[in-house]
Amino acid sequence: MPAQPLIGRDTRLCMSLSARPGNFGSRFHNRLYALTGLDYVYKAFSTRDLAGAVGGIRALDIRGCAISMPFKEAVIAMLDGLAPSASAIDSVNTIVNDDGVLTGHNTDYAAVAALIADIDPATRFVLRGSGGMAKAVAAALRDAGFAHGTIVARNAAAGRGLADLYGFAWSADLDDGMEPAMLINVTPMGMTGADEAVMAFPAAMIAASEIAFDVVQYPPETPLLREAAAAGKRCITGTEVAIIQALEQFILYTGVTPSAAQVADAAAFARANS
Repeated sequence: MPAQPLIGRDTRLCMSLSARPGNFGSRFHNRLYALTGLDYVYKAFSTRDLAGAVGGIRALDIRGCAISMPFKEAVIAMLDGLAPSASAIDSVNTIVNDDGVLTGHNTDYAAVAALIADIDPATRFVLRGSGGMAKAVAAALRDAGFAHGTIVARNAAAGRGLADLYGFAWSADLDDGMEPAMLINVTPMGMTGADEAVMAFPAAMIAASEIAFDVVQYPPETPLLREAAAAGKRCITGTEVAIIQALEQFILYTGVTPSAAQVADAAAFARANS
């Protein structure tokens, strides 16, 4: 491993903002900085003052900031501009600071697009959720050619709006007649510290499906994924999403593309130490 510079006045700071900060991103980025010998450090934060935090990014020349729930849409008004990945879905999960100019990006979209690339777009799906991450998933599905899907969200305005935006159906709740081959959870159901014991889809629907996709990162195996794995279904995990989107952030912040071996090392390190 290259010798990482000691933290000093030239060290660049990157950070994250989330309602429930975890350790995965910090471990992943800091491990990659060490492996590539970059003079960077990464720290996770939460905040009750989003505008103040974003102002701090600009004022302190913080190079980049990952944005998680519930800030992905609210932060947009505080930025100077949006990259196409964020403007297309009105959702930001990454801020890049170029000499005081803050630009919003969305690396969640790239991660989801990569993970569904080998799935037949004729596959019927149900997506449960309507927030910022749900927008990224719905946009990636639409752009990959998926046309037979239903957005399930009890918030009628948000759910119907998301469905109409991307050409999908909307339902306030799950329906036995849906019969989706792919189940996608983009809600806090199954998340550590929230509804961690709740399974996002009923067992019968999981048994009838082929693919279970849960964007929840903690725990790595949610009740949905545990049930789906036991039934022999293909599972796409929140950890996979986290690795791909974090790598995209790393490249945006540093301009460096690490090797596949370095990414694998950092991902294993982050999983083991989160």
